[in-house]
Amino acid sequence: MDQIHYRSCSLCEAMCGLQIELKDGSIQGFKGDQEDKFSRGHICPKGPELKSLYQDPDRIKFPQKRTKTGWETVSWVDALSDIATQLVKIQTTYGNDSVAIYNGNPTVHNYGSMLLGQRFASRLKTKNNFSATSVDQLPHQLLSYLMFGHQLLVPIPDIDHTDFFLILGGNPFASNGSLMSVPDVKKRLKAIQERGGKYVVVDPRKSETADHADEHLFIKPGTDAYLLLAILHVLFEKQLTKPNDLIRKEDLQTIETVTKEYSPERVSQITGVSKETIEKITFEFANAPSAVCYGRVGVSTQEFGAVCQWLINVINIVTGNLDKRGGAMFTLPAVDLVGEGSVMRSSPGSFNSYQSRVRKLPEFSDELPVAALAEEILTEGEGKIRALFTSAGNPVLSTPNGTKLDKALSSLDFMVSVDFYLNETTKHAHYILPPTSALEHDHYDLIFNVFAVRNTARYNQPLFTPEPGMLHDWEIFTDLTKRLELTRANKELPKELVKTKLTPASIIDHALKSGPYGTKGPHNREMSLDLLKNSPHGVDLGPLQPSFPERLYTEDKRIHLFPEILKEDLPRLKSKFSEWEKFTSDKSQFLLIGRRHLRSNNSWMHNLPKLMTGKPRCTVMIHPSDANHLGIINDEEVIVESSVGKIQIPVEITEELMQGVVSIPHGFGHNRSGTNQKVATEFSGVSINDLTDDQAIDEFSGNAAFSGIKVSIKKQPA
Repeated sequence: MDQIHYRSCSLCEAMCGLQIELKDGSIQGFKGDQEDKFSRGHICPKGPELKSLYQDPDRIKFPQKRTKTGWETVSWVDALSDIATQLVKIQTTYGNDSVAIYNGNPTVHNYGSMLLGQRFASRLKTKNNFSATSVDQLPHQLLSYLMFGHQLLVPIPDIDHTDFFLILGGNPFASNGSLMSVPDVKKRLKAIQERGGKYVVVDPRKSETADHADEHLFIKPGTDAYLLLAILHVLFEKQLTKPNDLIRKEDLQTIETVTKEYSPERVSQITGVSKETIEKITFEFANAPSAVCYGRVGVSTQEFGAVCQWLINVINIVTGNLDKRGGAMFTLPAVDLVGEGSVMRSSPGSFNSYQSRVRKLPEFSDELPVAALAEEILTEGEGKIRALFTSAGNPVLSTPNGTKLDKALSSLDFMVSVDFYLNETTKHAHYILPPTSALEHDHYDLIFNVFAVRNTARYNQPLFTPEPGMLHDWEIFTDLTKRLELTRANKELPKELVKTKLTPASIIDHALKSGPYGTKGPHNREMSLDLLKNSPHGVDLGPLQPSFPERLYTEDKRIHLFPEILKEDLPRLKSKFSEWEKFTSDKSQFLLIGRRHLRSNNSWMHNLPKLMTGKPRCTVMIHPSDANHLGIINDEEVIVESSVGKIQIPVEITEELMQGVVSIPHGFGHNRSGTNQKVATEFSGVSINDLTDDQAIDEFSGNAAFSGIKVSIKKQPA
């Protein structure tokens, strides 16, 4: 081989180390990097497809303008100048909030886009900021802000040292961890069992992770909060809690009072988890040398997502498993986004400092819930969104009620998308601005090192030089920011692209040198960008360490065990429990949940051929007894209908599903016209978000409530 290139994969949260073999400038093969102490040689099917992404003939490389006769390639200067002019014109006429921004999930996989994209967003001065956060992990960040003082101070399961791992609504076999960056997760979970511990999965579906767990508990979608309350009920009743000097006794007593009415016996009737099982799991958790409770997207995206994440934190705290080896711990990354003295400290957060115009939904950290986006475009009146700027996102497929959003986007006065695909969202844009792909630019993981199960640092250098005329994300944002400023000042726009000495790499180098592992930091490792450049396998910074109270950022330096504002949600919690008690099974109604596959993270991955191999994945899973009752058979196409829409989808009959529950994967629905993703269109499937309701949210946090949507299933008419 002519060359061996080392880097980490940026297609999901795991940051797996890759070894890429080249000959004559062409990729010959991918392997897991055996010398990467974090990923330990692990690689999943997504990593090698960085090559397919780089070579994808459907990938856009130069600016595209939508015209009456179709899409036309235009120069960067013409495109960026016109965009700046149009945005300023709209904001001057209708106000700053008439322009909205949406950032998709891949934004956090690209540090250039994060750093310089935020700078561009701040110059737009709009309150209408949206992102994938509010269809995913918002409850995690909100409770970290309310309880620990910073939105990124998210407790991470110390999976490598725990003795009892309780997983709710998560499938790390498919996700490689989520808000728990954990490559090689199968071996890490098996290691728990090999050292005499166990892990238990609570999920309405017996997922890939649950299939290998010591125990799997089916639970009715949307009732996780009550299971968690019942666990706390047992902890208090049996005096299994442990003292903690960082919490107020009054908070502990109030929580104990709240849990009294949620006994395992009463809760079992609505959750489907027996009283005996709840008590057994609680005793095992409390008596394990170390234990950690972890809830992911399945519990975040339901109507009590925030309450669920609060209760998970409470369980870890009152059992003495927060900030403890083998419990829920906190990272200390080389670029510290949390520490008060850090040059890269991000905003601790904010909540409900303003609301959306139409439904009065709360902001979190200067973002509004994306469930409000369509109505903010479609509802007339002062403050209506008239222009949208999207970056690395496909909200038509990834946010609730995609059909409604599809309609809303078609009505905009102006739209711009930073993306390298013509997809279901970007087809509505007036301009598509394509960035380079992962193999053509450098990268440092800002976010996922914050969520990693071990402190680590790695810098990825580009493998290929972009074609002449291509731009990186950060170069697009840098130029556009300057043109925006000049246009507002009525100054002439430059005829050439704007250059800057401020690059993502220079920002990160300063942050590394000034950080906790820099020469003046408390854990001096002489950290710098040069050190990482000369460490192709990354730098191992050691296991997670106890860090409280020093790393606690509440004003009083104490854990806010029961945030005052959260108490306002208790009447809703109680009322819903009464509804569940009166709930009777209707054989024609089902509760819909999503699911994830190892080969699929974002919708654009459906355009990479090797990731679409295997049996069809866009199916509606259903339990055999439910299928028998409906008279449907395997592979039969059925109609699934919700309050907002209906789809036709083939059936997959499986005992993996709890009775009364059906499952459809996210990210499909490539059957809309006007796109150009040939492979994705071949495996088009249908979108689960043509069924989910943008009005269904966690009322406290504003996060979308996908899990537990009521649907009916009918046979196709003869």
